[in-house]
Order: sequence, then structure tokens, then C-alpha cells
Amino acid sequence: MAAPIAPRAVPDAPAPTTGVGPGVAAGGTKATILDVALRRFAEHGYDRTSLNDIAAEVGIRRSSLLHHFPSKDDLYRAVVLESFADWMTLVEEATAGPREGWPQVERVMRAAFKFFEMHPEFVRLLRREALAGGPLSKELNGFLKPLFDRGAAFLEREMDAGRLRRYDARQLLLTGYGAVLSYISDAPLISGLLDGDPMGEQALAERREHGIAVVRCAVAL
Repeated sequence: MAAPIAPRAVPDAPAPTTGVGPGVAAGGTKATILDVALRRFAEHGYDRTSLNDIAAEVGIRRSSLLHHFPSKDDLYRAVVLESFADWMTLVEEATAGPREGWPQVERVMRAAFKFFEMHPEFVRLLRREALAGGPLSKELNGFLKPLFDRGAAFLEREMDAGRLRRYDARQLLLTGYGAVLSYISDAPLISGLLDGDPMGEQALAERREHGIAVVRCAVAL
């Protein structure tokens, strides 16, 4: 079983005694930088995001930000891979224990829906990487491919055992991938199609249950 992927270690300088903005404790500055950077990279992309803007929103000087992340590349990499490590951890938890048939498929789908519902900025960042070929696209492909292959192998094994209805396993995974991510990444557009906020609690729950029900009808025996 693959181990969760952690961001590349970036040496930290001693915490600065000045340059920390109001409301940001010195011990929490690095986490705050990562949170702000994730949102800005997701909204504006890598090229249109500046370290100066991130530092200003955090309430620190650019030099203080560079104590934690020596370059924009280092910060971007940490943002993406830390979020990806959280996803990997969730996958490992969702695939623990008995792993057979529809119950396992549903367990993973529910975990995926809930994770990405809680991390919409990460979804948008992944979409930007996929569409624009961002600086980590090849590296992320290298991380995702083993997960994709493992998921396809599971589905094929369960189909061969007669516990799931026969489909092309890889196409089924791509369908599930699109069902989970597209709704969240396209929420601003979808808001014009639905009555209400597509990212509201009720709307997310309805979408989650509908997606799971459709897949259940397709594959469960």
C-alpha cells in the first residue's frame, strides 16, 4: 500500500522576531502562508500570483515569507503536495479493512466527495494544473497513476469475482473522477443553473447522494 506523499522538506530559518502581522502568531505563520497561497494560486494561477500579495494578505514582509519558503516554486510545491498528502491519507483510510464489492466503492466515493467538498481551492488548483500544464503537472501525474492503476485493478478483480457489474474499469474511474471534481470546480457556472448556492450544505449533499446512487445503479449487484 502506497505511503502518503508528503511535501518536499524545505528548511526553516528560525522564526523571525519581527515582521509578523497582527493576528498571526509566530508559530502559525507557516500554516497561514500555505492557506493564503492555496487560495491565491487556485484563484489566479501560478503565473498571476505574487509572493508580495501573499505576504501582504498574511500580514508579514516578503523577507519573512522567504524564511519559510525560499522561492515561489518552493511555496507552490508545498501547497500542492501538502494538499495531495491529505488526499492520499484519506484514500488509505478509506481502503482499510474489508475491501469487496459495492460497499468498498461507496466508501471511497463518499470519502472523495467529502474531501473535495471541504477543499474546493485544491480542486480548482488541480484543474489549473490539468488545463494549463502547471509546474507540477508531470509530478502529479506520477503520483496519480499508481492510484489510478490500483483502483482499476480493484474494479477488475471485483468484476471478475461477480461482485460488480462488468464495465471498462478505467472508463468507470474517469467517470467517477469527473462526477466528483467537475461539480466543485465549475460551481461558479453551475450557480446560474440551480436555484441557490451549489456549494451550500444541502446542494452538496444532494449532489453527493445523486452521484453515488447513479454509480450504484450502474455497478452494484
